[in-house]
Amino acid sequence: MGKLLNFKYACTQGTYWMLYGIVGSFASVFLLARGYSNSEIGIILAVANVVAVVLQPLVADFADRSKKVTLIGMIQLMSIIMILMMAGLCVLQKKTLALSVIFLMLIAWHTILQPLVNSLSFKLQECGIHINFGVARGVGSLAYSALVGILGTMVENYGVMVMPITGEVILVMLLISLALTKSQYNKVKTVNTDKGLIDLDRKDEGIEEINLIDFIKRNKVFLVVNIGVIGVYFSNQVLNNYMIQVVSNVGGDSEDMGRILSLMAFLEIPVMFCFDNLRKHFTCQLMLKVSAVGFVVKIAMCYIATTVTMVYIAQLFQLISFGLFLPTMVHFIDEMMSKGEAVKGQALFTMMVTVTTMISSLLGGIILDLSGAKMLTLVATIATAIGALIIIASVDRVKKQEDY
Repeated sequence: MGKLLNFKYACTQGTYWMLYGIVGSFASVFLLARGYSNSEIGIILAVANVVAVVLQPLVADFADRSKKVTLIGMIQLMSIIMILMMAGLCVLQKKTLALSVIFLMLIAWHTILQPLVNSLSFKLQECGIHINFGVARGVGSLAYSALVGILGTMVENYGVMVMPITGEVILVMLLISLALTKSQYNKVKTVNTDKGLIDLDRKDEGIEEINLIDFIKRNKVFLVVNIGVIGVYFSNQVLNNYMIQVVSNVGGDSEDMGRILSLMAFLEIPVMFCFDNLRKHFTCQLMLKVSAVGFVVKIAMCYIATTVTMVYIAQLFQLISFGLFLPTMVHFIDEMMSKGEAVKGQALFTMMVTVTTMISSLLGGIILDLSGAKMLTLVATIATAIGALIIIASVDRVKKQEDY
């Protein structure tokens, strides 16, 4: 039963990240085809991230405190809303304010879902089964890689209309995987309760409800760590958003860019699949420090690169940077936060990543126009190094919060 629950949760992660391929990676492709300029697309992406930053802590606070709506139920409700939004993309064929708002909210809504989907792995463990988050997130990367490769060909052959149609199919798949996960969770929970492995009467004992302001007050050092996240993720988002400029600067083209992005995605998978074994030998604090250094080395190598081959070699550090950092941070938050504030901890982390995306999108474009890709990678290297130093200096000082 445990393997089946893990499989169904992995399907949830897979469909979530497949959806990112449509509303995230192919956002420019869709909006350009609908008549938007690059500047207008930049504004839509930036505003979407601002909306996500504002709404994430509010949604997380509700998820942590709500006794009527379960975490799975909340994700299902938000997915249904996204189905309605995606339908709007099918109806609106030209650039309009309505299309801008709908696409903006799709991006924001998808971003808001991330901490909820991540926190679900730990919620599911309340039934007495270990959920392997690393493997599940690795499935997410694998599903994303497969989809974007196929989607690129489909868009080329049939036009951008295949994107919202594919999005609707993926959202239905997400709802199905959530329903199956919920059913399996309840089944396992009932069996383990009957066996005496779970004491339902003690389930909520000692869990303190905490609002957002109290969360920040109780976790000041954790907030400092997340400020460091802004720094280390700056380079990651720069490479995601402006890889074509970085590659072109050393003589590459869009084909090289596609191969490099595919390599980055696939290199995340081995570490995520082996993460449970890594946790047996290393602490989350140590792995966060190592991954922070990995981010610095990767972007520094991109800065000094004079050939496309050197950019390829730099991506090998994706193994110990993003591939290691993401599952480690998710588990670190679960280990250090009390049950009443776990989702808010995940939301704060996701919010900082969202802030980084917004800053790198706007600042990166300006630097490229003024000074080129070389200066952009230099600025990214400096920002990442500062972020890494903050994480290394503060992560060991985060104190575990107990349930009161």
